[in-house]
Amino acid sequence: MPLQDHMKLISTDDHVVEHPRVWLDRLPAGLRERGPRLVEVTEDMVRSGLSVPSKGGSPVPVGAEVWLLDGEVHPTIATNAIAGRPREEYGFEPFRLDQVRPGCYDPIARVADMDLDGVQAQLCFPSFPRFAGTLFIDMKDKELALACVQAYNDFMIDEWCAAAPDRYIPLVILPLWDIAASKLELDRTIGKGAKAVAFPEGLTPLGLPSIYTGQWDPVFAVAEAASVPLCMHFGTSGSVPVASAESPPPVWISLMGCNSMSTCSDLLFSPVFHKFPGLKVALSEGGIGWIPWLLERMDYVWDHHRMWTDIDKTTPPSVMFRDHIYGCFIDDLVGLELRHQIGVSQITWEGDYPHSDSTWPEGRKRAAEVLADIPDDEVHQMVELNARRLFDFTADLTVPAPV
Repeated sequence: MPLQDHMKLISTDDHVVEHPRVWLDRLPAGLRERGPRLVEVTEDMVRSGLSVPSKGGSPVPVGAEVWLLDGEVHPTIATNAIAGRPREEYGFEPFRLDQVRPGCYDPIARVADMDLDGVQAQLCFPSFPRFAGTLFIDMKDKELALACVQAYNDFMIDEWCAAAPDRYIPLVILPLWDIAASKLELDRTIGKGAKAVAFPEGLTPLGLPSIYTGQWDPVFAVAEAASVPLCMHFGTSGSVPVASAESPPPVWISLMGCNSMSTCSDLLFSPVFHKFPGLKVALSEGGIGWIPWLLERMDYVWDHHRMWTDIDKTTPPSVMFRDHIYGCFIDDLVGLELRHQIGVSQITWEGDYPHSDSTWPEGRKRAAEVLADIPDDEVHQMVELNARRLFDFTADLTVPAPV
């Protein structure tokens, strides 16, 4: 039995659903009324001409809950938060907070759901602000936008993670429209205990300077100095790999790992890791089965084209990968079969609670099945030890056996 009791599951990708008071309790008094507020859609609101966008192609009905931010309606309250529902009820998201499990928005209830799943610890990405906080980039009032970012980070560190410090790895977001402010916010939150920072998988689709410009170097320098990895969740660029305009959701859901492939290639051919040899990147929810092929292809391209292109000419991409980049898997049998070509030390496990990719509440059971033929020491690295090292997470306890 390779997944032994002393091997604890540490998930490097899960999601928190923000409760109604995240910003109401933390924004300065003068900004609170325009900050994010959860409101119910009424017939009067619709008759008054309030614009309520659709979500997933479906109109938001009267009675639904939506976020109201500085006069604009945002219908995403709990993206794909369907844990515990039958697959017949899957969709982009519920319409109301009372349609999701309390573990989505309550850190103590989440711990109970983690215990059901046999999970030791989670690293949680935001929902309403989007997975890297990119919702706030386009806000006109940058004072309010910065305050919203800071309030979210204080919620994550002081409320969510503080509720069970031995069960949560604090991940923060940045005011990405302002690189100097991003550096200051990363400094501030590291001082409060942040262990990871969400960073977009691609910057230019968001209208931000690319990693090649050098403008992000101050942020990367802070992350490197504090050994805080950049967590690049797929989809944080705001783009999805759609084959045609009429493609149904299963097409881009199946292809989302291609975003992580693009990010990986961009990073490894960029100067970032040469400037910051201690910087680490986690490719969140991108899977791992594609990694061996991409590294082989990149090495081939590097060998053929490094002399005439403006890339590093000394270190093959596959070597750079094993020094800097981590992948994660949920149910990736192909990737696990090819784990030595990836590097066992670069693989972590994820649960993706409460989304539809998750195996909750059978996370530990399914992990034991997919890892059954792998040696104990390698299993232990992938489900626990690699994540501990990557996020400097030393908290420990005995997690109850799943019931």
